[in-house]
Amino acid sequence: MSTEDTAPDPDLVEAARKLFAGPVAFLKSAPGLQFLPPADVPEVAFAGRSNVGKSSLLNALTNRNGLARTSNTPGRTQELNFFDMGDPLRLRLVDMPGYGFAEAPKDVVKKWRFLVNDYLRGRAVLKRALVLVDSRHGLKDVDREVMDMLDQAAVSYRLVLTKSDKIKATALDAVRAATIAEARKHPAAHPEVLATSSEKGGGIPELRAAVLEAISA
Repeated sequence: MSTEDTAPDPDLVEAARKLFAGPVAFLKSAPGLQFLPPADVPEVAFAGRSNVGKSSLLNALTNRNGLARTSNTPGRTQELNFFDMGDPLRLRLVDMPGYGFAEAPKDVVKKWRFLVNDYLRGRAVLKRALVLVDSRHGLKDVDREVMDMLDQAAVSYRLVLTKSDKIKATALDAVRAATIAEARKHPAAHPEVLATSSEKGGGIPELRAAVLEAISA
């Protein structure tokens, strides 16, 4: 079985390029459900282990250097961050707090789990979650816990490999094949896995298309 993704429709890629080239702005941070913005447009959420490259990927997707803050301090962001896209407004990107940081106090981990789980289960406009996985390490147990959480919440999600430029092509193929095989065991997971590089731009047009496809379904 090939580990290559099915190429997205060129028209979809171009429509996604135009969308992501348009207006995008930080809306608000939500430390709790009472602070969520109105559920009036489709949302696509980004999840991943601390330092997986989530902020860099969001910046690459939107062609903005400083849209999402990058940090070398794992676990700094413990809020849901919302970004409005399009004029008129088409969708919201949701930057979920990173998980799996070893240094975090138990109460911080507990707060993360309650916030994320409540958001996932109660947000009808959430069309898809993108779970980012470092290409150099592959899936970890903490990723599998989040995948199980998404399965249980019946939230459609897709695995996205980050930092694909940091490993050799043969190693990347092996990691992608293993990730695809695992994704297909999960009921809410998309069967295809995207490999991306924020630094080199690899997979970014396809990921934009995947976001547009998710909100259009």
